[in-house]
Amino acid sequence: MESKSVSIVIPIYNEEENLKELYQRLNKTLTKLNIDYRIIMTDDGSRDNSLEILKQIQEKDPHVTVIEFNRNYGQHAAVFAALKEATGDIVITIDADLQNPPEEIPLLIEKINEGYEVVGTIRKNRKDSPFRKLASSTYNFLLSKATGIKIKDRGCMLRAYKRSIVDSICQCQEISSFIPALANSFAKSIADIEVEHDERKSGTSKYNLFKLIRLNFDLMTGFSSIPIQLVSASGVVISFLGVAFGIFLFIRRLLVGPEVEGVFTLFAILFVFIGVQVLSLGLIGEYIARIYSEVRKRPRYVIKQTYKAN
Repeated sequence: MESKSVSIVIPIYNEEENLKELYQRLNKTLTKLNIDYRIIMTDDGSRDNSLEILKQIQEKDPHVTVIEFNRNYGQHAAVFAALKEATGDIVITIDADLQNPPEEIPLLIEKINEGYEVVGTIRKNRKDSPFRKLASSTYNFLLSKATGIKIKDRGCMLRAYKRSIVDSICQCQEISSFIPALANSFAKSIADIEVEHDERKSGTSKYNLFKLIRLNFDLMTGFSSIPIQLVSASGVVISFLGVAFGIFLFIRRLLVGPEVEGVFTLFAILFVFIGVQVLSLGLIGEYIARIYSEVRKRPRYVIKQTYKAN
């Protein structure tokens, strides 16, 4: 059954140089589709002139809704807020940096209309550094193994969801969550299509190395207990190895006598064990921190004001 309406969800943080072009290209693309549409943009506490530009766009176009946060809460909180405002049969998320061309949106709508509940995208001719491409592909592989949720291009925000999937996502109350993985966990039929990828024309990426590491820890601890189970398994293995090595050293001392030649080997083995222990404590800490965040029951975000047509 062909969908009758679409909502476009866009998180905004310090994108003043891209917003006018983004809106113009979106409006042109959506108008050609001859379908009811809404554009919902969440200003995630921008420090530049982004909010003022968004308000100017909204005043001229009743299709546009602007959500203003009281401060910066992060990309996924901004998307969650816009998803709750979205009303379309199809909901599409897209970044504001214009690296995902808005002109690709009809491809996602067409795929949803074929019967898929979630449509992900894979960036072809990706305009990123070789290091970032390698790191991304490695993370995609490891996280799919750890969580059991397969996402071919985790870093591509251009995705489409059916209404039923969005309703399920909005029922989830956890503070920290990775929306594409959450959607895939609810969906029965998932498709991936290739889309174009452009270079960022202005501004800088909002994800530095530290934020990427935090995102991946959130994804692992939020969707799988495998990491904590691996910690337990490694503890058992290390204990057996430690006992076996102790027995070996005792027997060697009886046969060979006191010696100091292997002291550096002992230190090396000790450092390996300590490294595993520190990593294990870090993983346990991530789970405890997630539990701590959830039991406080604080809101995921605070909306200062919403600007939309009456």
